[in-house]
Amino acid sequence: MLATLVGGCAMGGRTKPSQSAYEAFDSSNTYSRSLDHSPAQACEAVRRALLSQGFVVGRAEADVVEARKYFQQEESHEQVEFRAVCMPQMRGDQQTVVFVNAVQDRYALRKSNTNASVGVSALGSLSLPIGSSDDSLVKVASETLQDPNFYKRFFAVLDRFLPEEIERPAKASAAPQAQPTLFPVPMYPQPLPAELSPEAAPAPAPVTPPSAAPASTQDAPAVLPVPPPATGG
Repeated sequence: MLATLVGGCAMGGRTKPSQSAYEAFDSSNTYSRSLDHSPAQACEAVRRALLSQGFVVGRAEADVVEARKYFQQEESHEQVEFRAVCMPQMRGDQQTVVFVNAVQDRYALRKSNTNASVGVSALGSLSLPIGSSDDSLVKVASETLQDPNFYKRFFAVLDRFLPEEIERPAKASAAPQAQPTLFPVPMYPQPLPAELSPEAAPAPAPVTPPSAAPASTQDAPAVLPVPPPATGG
């Protein structure tokens, strides 16, 4: 009984892990927005919107835009890295969906003391602090911004930079389809005259001389009959 109570107290005093770092995968459109414009137009509007808010654009392409912005608060330094991807819409009437994501990194100022080594002949080498220090920024936190109002404000700025004229993809021309044949006829190349063998070469046609025209009866000389010889009687 005592062991059961001790075990129950131990389980009751144990704190549950925080669920803030676990992804919920809800169906909200906090990080995406569908647009009527083409992906190239959407990403160009994203680039202009970030430039208008003081971001430094490091990568700007037809489908991806990456930018950074720096903040300073007392001794902490913060950096926001913004990334937008413009992709064709898979379903629906709109043709582009824009996915956005912002990561906030926090840096703190750290001081490191510098030590110097002094050589003593009797004792050897001694390391003594001189008193100087070097300041450096060290990353202490990194978090994806999940505030829906942050992304709503960004999409509101994005709408101001979308062009009035919307680009539409050119429709592919419908090519006429060939009618299928019931019996496929193989096509053989026709032989050239030089490729024909002597046996297969066609024999030359015989040449007939022109026949002589019959002489006209008017031009021929008249033949007189010869009388028979006379006999004595």
